Amino acid sequence: MTLAIGAEAPDFTLKTKAPDGLNDVSLSSFRGNQSVVLLFFPFAFTGVCTEETCSVRDDLSSYEELDAQVLGISVDSPFAQEAMALKEGLNFPLLSDFNKDVSKDYGVLYEDFIGFQGVSKRSAFVVSKEGAITHSWSSDDPKQLPDFEAIKNALR
Repeated sequence: MTLAIGAEAPDFTLKTKAPDGLNDVSLSSFRGNQSVVLLFFPFAFTGVCTEETCSVRDDLSSYEELDAQVLGISVDSPFAQEAMALKEGLNFPLLSDFNKDVSKDYGVLYEDFIGFQGVSKRSAFVVSKEGAITHSWSSDDPKQLPDFEAIKNALR
């Protein structure tokens, strides 16, 4: 079941790949400093996922003005995510949930997605500076994008 508004966001540490190598990103590192937008997506390099990440890329200043860090999460390898980030000029980290633990903890893991087991559902969470979930959304329809205005409203 998807985590509800008011729940404490489960902490995690995931890998991201940047030109300088693999780096760890922990949700707890933002606690007390800024809110975090977690955007789970099914697969790198797919049409709707590219549309979503590029939309956020083009509007990242809106999230920054609301003192929020955006983190994209999928079960892809950090190497595939880096290739997508470079190709699309993404300006926020993509985190690899390769072991699928975070997607499970947040209740957003498909058991079966077009024959693939263990793929993240398209989902969005806002985590407050205090670590509470203030926006929770998940869709069984991978073509449905999150409501970005609702996400921004939860950051206000």
